Amino acid sequence: MIPGFSKTDLAAICIFLVCWLLYHFLVEHPRLGGLTLNARMNAYRHAWMQEMLKRDNRILDSQIMAALHQGSAFFASTSLIAVGGALSLVRSGDEIAKVFADLPFGASASASVWETKVIGLAIIFIYAFFKFAWAYRLFNYAAILLGAVGSAKEIDAEAQLRAHRASQMIVVAGRHFNRGQRGFFFSLAYLGWFLGPLVFMFATVAALLVMAKRQFGSDALEAIRIELPKPEVAGQSSPLTSPPVPRTTPP
Repeated sequence: MIPGFSKTDLAAICIFLVCWLLYHFLVEHPRLGGLTLNARMNAYRHAWMQEMLKRDNRILDSQIMAALHQGSAFFASTSLIAVGGALSLVRSGDEIAKVFADLPFGASASASVWETKVIGLAIIFIYAFFKFAWAYRLFNYAAILLGAVGSAKEIDAEAQLRAHRASQMIVVAGRHFNRGQRGFFFSLAYLGWFLGPLVFMFATVAALLVMAKRQFGSDALEAIRIELPKPEVAGQSSPLTSPPVPRTTPP
């Protein structure tokens, strides 16, 4: 038994780690992961590079890459701020522990227990920072690979290979970006531990269910599954168009 932590605390942290690993397995498994929103977006990343090959003016592609850079840079800087905020809480363990103890679900804890929990939260944010920073670097590599693709007038096997390498680099960058966001989501569940182990367990399971719902059954996934309507059959009108309104001539 770790001093200051109950069996319920240890069970809660075990459930937290199991849920994180379980979600990682579900999303990134070669078979199960192919059904997720992330996997379908990876297919569109490859399609993006194939379309990029066909156009000489690639301002649109550079703008998309810039947006991807900005997103990863924003989350990387946010992670650093979160790490600094978490570490600053280590000093004020006694005061803040008393505040949490007065809450309805709060549990009294010693300064050492508080510091251990805060350090654990900081470790999650450090993990997220490394993932976002690496994703930012990978997007830089992808931009270089994109620039190395020849013009639309010179589409050959080498150009196809370079485009595929660029799309695969974007897929890898997106994977690390998603892992960083995963750390952010689970860090919100981790905050429940400051209110007690039972709240921690509930928040962890809730975070797992919400993220799994987004990957396997969200409206965003349904948007990607939308297909064009079937061609019109003789005598039937398309569901997207209404039948023509007959004109009437004045008497």
